[in-house]
Amino acid sequence: MDRQQLQSLFDLTGRTAIITGGSRGIGLAIAEGFAAAGARIVIASRKAAACEAAAEWLRGMGGDALGVPAHLGDLDDVKSLVGATVAGYGGVDIVVNNAANALTQPLGEFTPDAWAKSFDVNVRGPVFLLQEALPYLRSSDHAAVINVISVGAFMFAPNLAMYTAGKAALLSFTRAMAAQFAADGIRVNALAPGSVDTDMVRNTSPEMQESMAAAALQRRIASAGEMVGPALLLASDAGSFMTGQVLVADGGLVAH
Repeated sequence: MDRQQLQSLFDLTGRTAIITGGSRGIGLAIAEGFAAAGARIVIASRKAAACEAAAEWLRGMGGDALGVPAHLGDLDDVKSLVGATVAGYGGVDIVVNNAANALTQPLGEFTPDAWAKSFDVNVRGPVFLLQEALPYLRSSDHAAVINVISVGAFMFAPNLAMYTAGKAALLSFTRAMAAQFAADGIRVNALAPGSVDTDMVRNTSPEMQESMAAAALQRRIASAGEMVGPALLLASDAGSFMTGQVLVADGGLVAH
């Protein structure tokens, strides 16, 4: 393999990627990386202004990007997101299910409203987004789905049980989707970050952030940009023989 062949493995030129939760944090970092690799990017998040700002930022970097406001907890928005993507770019090749609701409550204190808000965004939304995009993924020559979960799916965390259970459910769906759609040429994998410098982590106490850093073998919290390499592997032809897998990028937080 020569340099040109190696670089072509990570080339996303001509492919359209929907990235939910793409206006900030891990989602925006992945969007930047995919745009740099040549993909057309559809940024989805709840706030229209944030979507457009992220899309404008990507266009300023030389990328081709579209912002589509969408709440993953609203199935009409999920349908509209795919419709806008197809109208703008003609199809869907990559779906990155990154949007997440960090809402959680201690075990024994769950409320039905919180339960619905959490699982509607963290589980139902990603599943129905893939379902809505399925006809277009089936017609793609490079179809790839990345479900962004969390290493919390492999750990016990009573105060985060609602959130981590949703991520564990999405991992289960990842494996089922990979098996179901392999014959259609659609690869489905999960990316499981550890502690990453995002708003979700910054909203915890300094003591908690220190504890998160100390728990990993590398003794630090990752930057959002460190999730770009793993995501690009899963989305590109470099990962062409990977499906039904979970790629853990956690600095050595959990043994898996």
